[in-house]
Amino acid sequence: MFYYLALAAALFAIGLFGVLTRRNVIGILMSLELMFNAACINFVAFNKYVATDALVGQMFAIFIVVVAAAEAVVGLAIVLLIYRNWRGIGMDNVNVMKW
Repeated sequence: MFYYLALAAALFAIGLFGVLTRRNVIGILMSLELMFNAACINFVAFNKYVATDALVGQMFAIFIVVVAAAEAVVGLAIVLLIYRNWRGIGMDNVNVMKW
């Protein structure tokens, strides 16, 4: 179980580092996907070792995958909108979208 948790912690740390340091919106979305995958690994690992007969961890992991897919669709739609209006996808252009 330690290896699964270490892998999930490493993925989450890499994703968090990417979210905090990237200036490109697509890089931030990719880092968020890494963080979602780390959460999926944790759910499945804890389900295997805590409740071996139930499939609760796998159901939560599938739910996270669905939410991550919806987040990717909405995020890429926002990226396309920003690129169409300002010809760039840097995080500096996101400030312009405020009221």
